[in-house]
Amino acid sequence: MLTDTLRKMMLVSIGAVSLTKEKAEQLVKELSEKGQVSQGEARSFVREIMEKGDRERQAIQNAVTGEVRKIREEIGFASKKDLAQITERLRRIEEHLNISFAEAEPAPENAPAENTAPENQL
Repeated sequence: MLTDTLRKMMLVSIGAVSLTKEKAEQLVKELSEKGQVSQGEARSFVREIMEKGDRERQAIQNAVTGEVRKIREEIGFASKKDLAQITERLRRIEEHLNISFAEAEPAPENAPAENTAPENQL
């Protein structure tokens, strides 16, 4: 939910950068058609706008990624790397104990608990 909101914010920001690029291309086209700038100047200006847009897009993405990482750490969510490490550790424990919880079938819900306590503890 939170990451969805941040993702939407990032897309809106990127959209604003793209919109600016489109407006710049439109303005350059109009100026070029009116003869106020040469074709070379127009291409150079559009290239400059595109490069600036790419830099701004990357900066926005880095900022959002950093914020998401910070929030995830504050909340205590595990990363994919954390989960992979835990899964591998569990696999090694299962292997060491010669069991596999992934393959075990759960007992039926209405099954009585097995009595394994010694008689004198009942």
